[in-house]
Amino acid sequence: MTRVVVTGGSGKLGRAVVTDLAEHGYEVVNVDQAPPPAGQPAAFTRVDLTDLGQVVEALSGIDDRYSGVDAVVHLAAIPAPGLRPSGATFANNVVATHHVFHAAKVLGIRNVVWASSETVLGLPFETPPPYVPVDEEYAVRPESTYSLGKAVEEEMARHFTRWDPQLKLIGLRFSNVMDVEDYTELGFPGFEDDPQRRIWNLWGYIDARDGALAVRLALESDLTGFEAFVIASPDTVMTTPSAELVARWFPGVPVRRELTGTETLLGIDKARRLLGYDPRHTWRDHV
Repeated sequence: MTRVVVTGGSGKLGRAVVTDLAEHGYEVVNVDQAPPPAGQPAAFTRVDLTDLGQVVEALSGIDDRYSGVDAVVHLAAIPAPGLRPSGATFANNVVATHHVFHAAKVLGIRNVVWASSETVLGLPFETPPPYVPVDEEYAVRPESTYSLGKAVEEEMARHFTRWDPQLKLIGLRFSNVMDVEDYTELGFPGFEDDPQRRIWNLWGYIDARDGALAVRLALESDLTGFEAFVIASPDTVMTTPSAELVARWFPGVPVRRELTGTETLLGIDKARRLLGYDPRHTWRDHV
């Protein structure tokens, strides 16, 4: 059985990842500051990821709880801009990610998947994207301290994998994560009445269950080195066709290929091709 440490396993995406991995035969350890939900199928250890010593111990084994780790899924972070002052966000997120990468390298753990972010693509797109669907081909465009931190993490990953070419560091640029209940609570059908409410991320989102699928596929891939993947649901939050949205709200932005129906404008073609990512969940099935 493969033992995986999931940092941030008590968060929204983390809960889905822990459940999915456990259901597929992994032994999961949840490393977080927040306690897990009742009944979570994982051991839990409270760890401060900004303390390198704690991270090294968490990835090597803690007392009689477990010994040795095969892979790491690093999701723990201050999850969005504005939740904390900018310096605190940067200091927490970048330092924690450095410590996870460094500890994995020191301990010989060569399978690491972590949460990058759609924000590196240029969100909130007050400056229009270079083309649509947006993808991994253009240089990152951080527009906030949170996003800048994610860009720094991706650059760190390039160098960690340069130092150890057998190391796999996969950054998943998750879109806005949603649980099933969010589709009703956030009023997804109402976005159609005011497209500007969700223009900031090209009307994208990611169902937590499909986010968990992407994590598992990344863990199981035979890739090495650093790779980044945009991870989004297969559709937008809108009922207006995507081609019409682009024409109305981003006139003049090149459209690189024909857009079909309400397909996502956060390009997931690379994830489909290299990871076998095939998202199945849509908000339309739950409202």
